[in-house]
Amino acid sequence: MNKFFTFITCALLSFNVLADKQADRQEVLEMKKEVLAKLYKEEPDVKDKIADAKGYAVFSNIGINLVFFSAGGGNGVVHDNASGKNTYMNMGSAGIGIGLGVKDFSAVFIFHTRDALNAFIEDGWDFSGQADVAAKSGKKGAEGSKAVTAVNGVSIYQMTENGLALQATLQGTKYWLDSDLN
Repeated sequence: MNKFFTFITCALLSFNVLADKQADRQEVLEMKKEVLAKLYKEEPDVKDKIADAKGYAVFSNIGINLVFFSAGGGNGVVHDNASGKNTYMNMGSAGIGIGLGVKDFSAVFIFHTRDALNAFIEDGWDFSGQADVAAKSGKKGAEGSKAVTAVNGVSIYQMTENGLALQATLQGTKYWLDSDLN
């Protein structure tokens, strides 16, 4: 009888873990859908670029700048257009430079080559200089950070959601596989 209860307890705990993972995956996919809808509304031609690409990634990030130090974190998903596979990832960043503020932003990466897509999933590094001004709350405000950057077979679109930030930083960002959701 005791083994039966242990089995039932383990089965219920496993089911809870799987349900939580599925809910977390769904939350990331919903964020992806919202970010892409916003980007397509602002830049309609991006929809065709994503359809023609090898894959794309969508990340939601929060960044903080405190005088000489900046840090950020978030999560997202990489979608392989050929296989239809989603790879869930995390991201973190740290940098130095002059800045002050908090910024909630989204980034969309479009991978034009298979090598760029694979390298992003496997290595995940992005090291970049960043200078922007963003002041936005809800639908009000302006942003100077929506950038289209094309580097090594990748186009990057960044959109500020909410926040106030003035920054000029040299920042390193690491993207890595989310071991819980993959």
